[in-house]
Amino acid sequence: QLQLVDSGGGLVQPGGSLRLSCAASGFSLDYYAIAWFRQAPGKEREGVSSISSRGDSTHYADFVKGRFTISKDNTKKTVTLQMNSLKPEDTAVYYCAAAYGSDWFYRPPSVSDESVYDYWGQGTQVTVSS
Repeated sequence: QLQLVDSGGGLVQPGGSLRLSCAASGFSLDYYAIAWFRQAPGKEREGVSSISSRGDSTHYADFVKGRFTISKDNTKKTVTLQMNSLKPEDTAVYYCAAAYGSDWFYRPPSVSDESVYDYWGQGTQVTVSS
């Protein structure tokens, strides 16, 4: 069965850090670009960051630039999102998603178009609160 498994969420104080993981099960990530999305209560899902299949080209939404770092390890079939300097407004369910295709080998896919993503994780809750 092909699936993505999100993990690493939790409760953290403002200014703290969390590291989210997205693990692929049943398929290789070599030809899949990965993105992270999030959805806060009462809000639409929004794109956070994406990374190319090769793992050497990244994109970040303006609201996380300088605070979040995405990385990809194809040998371990895992993508991580290191989140630092967390703010209460970062509270949301975070989802990873995989996009297949040669278009994303050298460049990360857009996080504005969810239709390019083939698989989605189940989500992991991140709560930033004192």
